[in-house]
This record gives sequence, structure tokens and C-alpha cells, in this order.
Amino acid sequence: MDDVEVRELRYFRAVAEELNFSRAAERLGMAQPPLSRAIRLLERRLGVQLFERTSRHVSLTPAGAVLFAESAKALDAVTAAVRRTRRAAQRTPALVVTAKPGVATDLLRRIADVHPDPVDVRVSGFGEQTEMLRDGRADVAVLGCQGGTHHGLDVEVLFSEPRVAALPSDHELAGRAVLTCADFSGRPTPCWPLSSAADRAYWSGQDVTGGPVTPGPIVHDSAQLLETVALGQAVALLPASVAELRSRDDVVYRPVVDATPYSLALAWPAGARDPRIARFVRTATEVSEALPRPGAVPAG
Repeated sequence: MDDVEVRELRYFRAVAEELNFSRAAERLGMAQPPLSRAIRLLERRLGVQLFERTSRHVSLTPAGAVLFAESAKALDAVTAAVRRTRRAAQRTPALVVTAKPGVATDLLRRIADVHPDPVDVRVSGFGEQTEMLRDGRADVAVLGCQGGTHHGLDVEVLFSEPRVAALPSDHELAGRAVLTCADFSGRPTPCWPLSSAADRAYWSGQDVTGGPVTPGPIVHDSAQLLETVALGQAVALLPASVAELRSRDDVVYRPVVDATPYSLALAWPAGARDPRIARFVRTATEVSEALPRPGAVPAG
């Protein structure tokens, strides 16, 4: 079998995502006949049929579904290699580190102030950090680590802290001194875009109870999350540090004694040999250990 070209994989993914050759060709900025020929050539080279085609319908075959899943990893790897190669060619290449706004970016600024290498801090949205690592837009990420696995990444936990419930100030649970995850059962909790089932269970406390998650409004940042809580549209589980940073009159915070702790971690591509990453991890660990944390519990 001849080698498959990156261009062919990009063509294939455009058709697989659109399930329409005309729309895929328009998206790629090319005519439809050359795209159709390229897909047929790819199928011949692979010796499999990738698409079921009729005059009205295009769908992936089982083989096509496998290539669709696997090709994403391959294209990310190629894109990452190109981006990191170009950064390495800069006169003083900076280590690109990403985190979502809040405690993580505050920590990054402290680290960058004392770190010996240039650091380029880039703010990203919920769930974007691992994608940025895999496609080469970032070298290191600061992210929440809820005990799940991060495939293809190495992870170093910096610290863990308890979580608290965020409730409307007039909520029926607001008068209690402490809560448990069972108190969240059946109550709507905010949903983050692109969150997995495990993420949703963790953020609703149902990873502890094993009960079903009751989805609430979709939110994109902690400020929007607290607005939904204040309006009585949801209750939420948050890291204790967020509660300290975001005090407001219409929201109260209560300890949740059995909630799975929140861990803040560094992540980077598995097997990376860049010595700057190792130096950054050392600096981050030293800075993190010196900072006070609300009700922190030992990592691990």
C-alpha cells in the first residue's frame, strides 16, 4: 500500500464531516469532480470502501468510521509538528502555556515571573487545553484533573482542594452548615460545552452517588455559572478557591463534605523531550507549594 498523504486525509475528513461531496468541495475551495476522484483513489490505495453513496445520501462505512477517528490523531500530530518546528526556529522561542481564566492563569503569571525561560501565557476556554496540546498550539497546559485519564498526555498534579456548593442566597439548602453530594440529586447543575459524561457526573456530585445528572443551563465561564445560580436556575459544585475569589450577595457557599476534590495539574504531550518543559514543571511545583490554598488537601 502506498503512503497516504496528509492532503488526502483532509479531503476525506471534509467529506466525512459534511456527508455531502458538494459542500465538502466548497469548504475545501475546490471543484467536486477532483474531490470525488481523490476519495476514490484513497479507497483504492487502502483497499476499502470509505463511504456508502447513493444519489441522495452519503454515509461512512465501518472502515470509514475507523479512519475518521484515527485520522484526527494523525492530522493533529502533523499540525503540532509544524507549529512546534516553526516556534523552535524563532530567535528566542517561548514556551507556550495555556489555561482557562481564574486561579490557573493567576498561578501562571506567578510562575512566569520567576521562570528562567520565556513563557507565552495564552488564555483558553473550558476543555480547550488538551486540544491545544495535541495540535501544537501549546506546549504545556494548566488544567483541572478530576481523576480521569488524559490519553497521550503526561500529567503532574500541583495541588488539590475541597469543593463547595454554590447556592442562591434564598435556597432551601442555604441554611445548612454542610452538605453532601446526595443533596444535589435531582437538582439542575450547569453544563460545560463539550463536557463528557464523566465530567458532568463530577461537576454535579453524581460521581459519588452514582445517580443520574440533571442538566441545567450551558455555561462558558465561572461568571456565567454564578449568574445561573443567582437566578435560581441551577446549583453548582465549585473549587473552594473560586468561592473565595467570587464573593457576591446573592450567592452563598457551603462545604460539601464528600465531594471529590478538585485538582489543578500541569499537562504536556506524553514523551516530550523538551528540557524547557521539565524546567517549567519544576518551577511550577516550587511556586505552587509556596502559595496558600483554601482548605487544601495533599495531592494524591
